[in-house]
Amino acid sequence: MSTGNMGASSSVASVPHVSLWRLPVAIWRLVRVLGHVLVAWVKSWLVWPGLDEHGWHDENLKWSCRLLQILGIELHVQGRAHEGAKLVVANHISWLDIVAINSVVPSRFVSKAEVGRWPLIGRLVTAAGTLYLTRERRRDAMRVLGLMAQSLREGHTVAVFPEGTTGRGHGVMHFHPNLLQAAIDAHVPVQPVVLRYADQDAPVSAKAAYVGDTSLMQSLWWVVSAKGLSVHVTVLPSQSVSHADRRAIASELRNGIEKVLYDEIDAANVKICAN
Repeated sequence: MSTGNMGASSSVASVPHVSLWRLPVAIWRLVRVLGHVLVAWVKSWLVWPGLDEHGWHDENLKWSCRLLQILGIELHVQGRAHEGAKLVVANHISWLDIVAINSVVPSRFVSKAEVGRWPLIGRLVTAAGTLYLTRERRRDAMRVLGLMAQSLREGHTVAVFPEGTTGRGHGVMHFHPNLLQAAIDAHVPVQPVVLRYADQDAPVSAKAAYVGDTSLMQSLWWVVSAKGLSVHVTVLPSQSVSHADRRAIASELRNGIEKVLYDEIDAANVKICAN
């Protein structure tokens, strides 16, 4: 449920190699990213407040897809999301996860509270309807849970990362069940989504992982410097959770997402070997 690498599973992140000849490409992408963010920042004050739900959905989708294009990330999508209100549940690898999911299923995310104070980005995240959680306050989870359930009842799509932190993308960590209660309380389905980043050299790219002590700027630099980076978004069938046990749901969702992830990695490895 984080947008950063808070509490990541490893304190040391491997540093992807960046070739000197990629510098012009990386710098040009950074300039375009800044322009894209600045335009959105202006819209967040002048345009977004007047949008209805359908307008917000379209704006979010288009902006996120365009950002992936600017970053040089190719989007691959399998499956289709449930129409209407739902709780999106996905594995967590990077800050890019939010952009990738919004490019397929525009959602309101649950995020750590400090993200709202980030320069420029904080305004965009807040304007997108993000629900902030102060993790240092134990009772704050109950407050956010209530806001999530209310948003779901109103017909919105909410997204969470039950691992609570980012991983390297080779597997799926334990799913914390607490926030899944919102779907049970609101009587809406959960929508499992599998995320995987790949590049021309590996079915799981180290360039996208936002883990350990990696800063946001370091991660952004690795992404804009990457060649052939792609994100694979697999939307699994939605699941009804009415009157279900949240711990059982969490375990089932985690196992299902991990199985698909492993299958994709195995298939990609076979393809690379065949080439």
